[in-house]
Amino acid sequence: MSREEMDALGWDECDIILVSGDAYIDHPAFSTGIVGRYLHHEGFRVGVVAQPKTDDDYLALGVPRLFWGINSGNMDSMVNHYTSEKRRRHDDAYTPGGKAGARPDRAVTVYAKACRRLSPDVPVVIGGIEASLRRMAHYDYWRDEVMPSILVDSGADILSFGGGEWSLETIAHGLSYGWDLARFRGLPGIAMICDALPGELRVREDSKPDRRGEYDVRRVPSFETVRKDKKAFAEASRLQILETRVGGHGIVQKHGDREVWIGPIPEPLTTEDLDSVYDLPFSRRPHPSYTETIPAYEMIRTSVTIMRGCFGGCAFCSIAAHEGRVIQSRSPESIAREVRQICSEYPKGRASISDIGGPSANMYRMGGKDPALCRQCVRPSCLVPKICRNLNTNHDPVIELYRRIRSIPEVKHVFIGSGIRYDLALRSPEYIRELAKYHTSGLLKIAPEHVNDRVLSLMLKPNAKIFDDFCEIFLDESKKCGKKQYIVPYFISSFPGCGEREMLDVAKWLMDRRMFVDQVQSFLPTPMSAATTMYYTGYTPYLPIEGQEPIWSAKSRNDRERQKAILRYHDPANTNMVKALLRRYRL
Repeated sequence: MSREEMDALGWDECDIILVSGDAYIDHPAFSTGIVGRYLHHEGFRVGVVAQPKTDDDYLALGVPRLFWGINSGNMDSMVNHYTSEKRRRHDDAYTPGGKAGARPDRAVTVYAKACRRLSPDVPVVIGGIEASLRRMAHYDYWRDEVMPSILVDSGADILSFGGGEWSLETIAHGLSYGWDLARFRGLPGIAMICDALPGELRVREDSKPDRRGEYDVRRVPSFETVRKDKKAFAEASRLQILETRVGGHGIVQKHGDREVWIGPIPEPLTTEDLDSVYDLPFSRRPHPSYTETIPAYEMIRTSVTIMRGCFGGCAFCSIAAHEGRVIQSRSPESIAREVRQICSEYPKGRASISDIGGPSANMYRMGGKDPALCRQCVRPSCLVPKICRNLNTNHDPVIELYRRIRSIPEVKHVFIGSGIRYDLALRSPEYIRELAKYHTSGLLKIAPEHVNDRVLSLMLKPNAKIFDDFCEIFLDESKKCGKKQYIVPYFISSFPGCGEREMLDVAKWLMDRRMFVDQVQSFLPTPMSAATTMYYTGYTPYLPIEGQEPIWSAKSRNDRERQKAILRYHDPANTNMVKALLRRYRL
């Protein structure tokens, strides 16, 4: 991060400089930490410029020999800055002291333009969550308009989407060999702009799903078309979802007279590959130049990532679009090594592990029994409306992992902070028993999101009875082991298809159980999620668009605030309104 450090290493220049919207934390839970360590392991001299504001900040390490690598940090900068009601946040967990204002809005675009201006001849590569989910034309909630691919606005040369290790390794080695930028077009995990597609490229021009693979790329409606036609936007979203699978194809989308060419979803990392990433020599600390604590680091410093990916397919979530649907799991040995390293950093060599998980807590080592069938499957979810018959739902590996970690003498406690996929957990009473007995500290946070069946079907979440069944078994197992424990449910208000009547179903569910929620998450439309398509267009991208009945969404501040108020029925300011609505709907 400084010239002094470069001098100490004997470096006259950096091969790659990573520019990030987060403070630099050398820890495997932070994207810049992983990318930096991985590229350094591949033999490249890597510098980090964290949260730059001035030209001097960008040029603190000079100009990179190969490329600038730019990300907004672990969060999308707009989500980091604004609430779901578009109110400015007053803090930033990824900044020393938790102070807001350390990064700009649309950080990737701002950083990319600055790097291009300061060094016009050096390639600019963008990646991370902000770039990954804006790789094609997308709806922007904060501007309330459809925006082009971030490649267009940022002027970047290459976009790396997904986990990024393999694509960035390819880019770094390719540029070091002197490759022309055109050689990266169409590669998995890479998106680029080109003036015209190669003549030999087989392009599927219609919108039918296809499992035979008789084409190289699928064309989706152009930016100009989706910007003015909501049905075309929904259709482009549907086609993108069809190709969000290993074995899928690339996507091309016209932007004016140029093509945005998005490569296919990369092959998942093997267990050995993932171990090699997480076994890198992370210091697991913020850079020593920081004098204030970084809240996000304090929260996650004793957590351990055991897998990537998610096959749940929840409509409001973009994990599959970013990390893929295939679960990529680390080995128990690699996980245990990381746990021991954490313990060694604490007084008396003992530590409580705050989480053993990933996008989900209990999908570890799960996947298709026949992977060949998965490569052809175009279902957005392996779990809804029913759990796929080809899915291995065996919880034995994750149970054995928990037991192995608990058996390490230096470990005081192991808690599970990642979300429990409760429909899967019902397949294993033993898993629920272990969870209740050993891995819950009184409160189990879990996210049914809603209880109305129609809204749940739009969310691609299981019906409410499945959640009730899980709660009953978990509380019963807690009682058997002599623990008084509670479930804290999370719900979303103002989801597409949810009106006051549907929100009352959730309030009634809470009333019947004498439960109260103080914090309510109002739906936030983020780029590239199916739910955002529903919110903007009124159509679900899971089905052919023609013939659909439009889906209503709460968009005005008044409608959104009323839905939040219904969930907080116990607040005296909301009680009379909720009672009147219950009478109106005879509930």
